[in-house]
Amino acid sequence: MAETAHRIDTEATSRSGNETSQRGRKGAAAPPGQRGNTTVADAVVAKIAGMAAREIPEVHNLGGGAARALGAVRERVPGRGTSVTQGVGVEVGERQAAVDLQVVVEYGASITDTAGDVRANVVEAVERMTGLEVVEVNIAVNDVHLPDEEEPEQDERRVA
Repeated sequence: MAETAHRIDTEATSRSGNETSQRGRKGAAAPPGQRGNTTVADAVVAKIAGMAAREIPEVHNLGGGAARALGAVRERVPGRGTSVTQGVGVEVGERQAAVDLQVVVEYGASITDTAGDVRANVVEAVERMTGLEVVEVNIAVNDVHLPDEEEPEQDERRVA
């Protein structure tokens, strides 16, 4: 999987009180915090979006059925944990980002309210941490987690 990195400017251009830019300035005349360029990889934006979505209490999990099943197998491999980017897709440009999420919602939660909460949290986290403008957060609700559904058993032993 090829990982793409995108530049974020360090030269100030105001956007809603936050500073976002494309290219850093060079030379001793530029303030130290503005010398050079900063790049952010797509995987970084995906991790931020995944963590922000999981912070919403009504979100049970991210990913479709197959992705969750594969994730359960991956978690059992020693040294591997849960993938924060499971169920997260991003497109990142020089100044903007779009996020696609596959969500499993807890039974009884309002799907529209949960989607709104997820969008707001993802937008705030990605924009605050990267300086990129999030133009859209698309949410696909793939499942509803029922209270009586069993979770895959987690074996705490590392050796048999």
